[in-house]
Amino acid sequence: MDSPDSSGAMKPRLLIALISLVCIATLPAAEPAAKQPVLVSVHGAWAGGWQMKKVAPLLEAKGWKVYRPSLPGLGEHYHLATPTIGLDDHINDIVNLILFEDLHDVILLGHSYGGMVITGVADRIPERLSRLVYLDAFLPNDGESLMSLRPSRGDLDIEKMSKDGFVIPSWVKPDKPFPKDVPHPLKTFTDPIVLKNPAGAKVPVTYILTVDPGKKPEEDTFFPSSERAKARGWPVIIMEADHVPNWRKPEALAEILLGIP
Repeated sequence: MDSPDSSGAMKPRLLIALISLVCIATLPAAEPAAKQPVLVSVHGAWAGGWQMKKVAPLLEAKGWKVYRPSLPGLGEHYHLATPTIGLDDHINDIVNLILFEDLHDVILLGHSYGGMVITGVADRIPERLSRLVYLDAFLPNDGESLMSLRPSRGDLDIEKMSKDGFVIPSWVKPDKPFPKDVPHPLKTFTDPIVLKNPAGAKVPVTYILTVDPGKKPEEDTFFPSSERAKARGWPVIIMEADHVPNWRKPEALAEILLGIP
């Protein structure tokens, strides 16, 4: 039972509680937390996810989440390589990564040959992507293959580099220390890409063309792909660097990626 003055003592406490509730109710609503940018990078021919290992921590220090998978038969999966691995296998691998990790609003970056792969991924799951970034990469149309897009330069003679279903250029040597380039399945170069989904072409795109110091953009192997991007109204960024800025100029590449809307 309450003491005779208990009701009087409770009134001030009730008043304080009511005032507190009113103050809380009138506080401005908290700003919604900004979405964490998610980058999935797709490496080029002969390489692996290791080529983005210098860039990833720079982006993650700014709050990004970075996935840098190695495609089937490449990178740390090179011991599983077979001549039957084709372009669809590489496309499906990235699609499944995004689906199984339940990723949304993905910034999907493709370097070099990786441009073939991300084009196919955008055709399959455009709703999961916020932007494509072509980094000195092939930009195919429906029915084109890397072989049909390749330059005519003698140092990229795929036929002469090919042996037993793999493309093995002179710089790919088994005695090199890890991480290293490895033989690349030829079928991924000869398979034409199949594009069926018009929504895939609506994903926003940024093209980064790397140009060696002292050279003109027109002299670059991937200049035709950058011109194709420009013709579609996509922004084209010219970066002074060799073909592998993700390995040799990671800070400069990270700065560009952080500045892309």
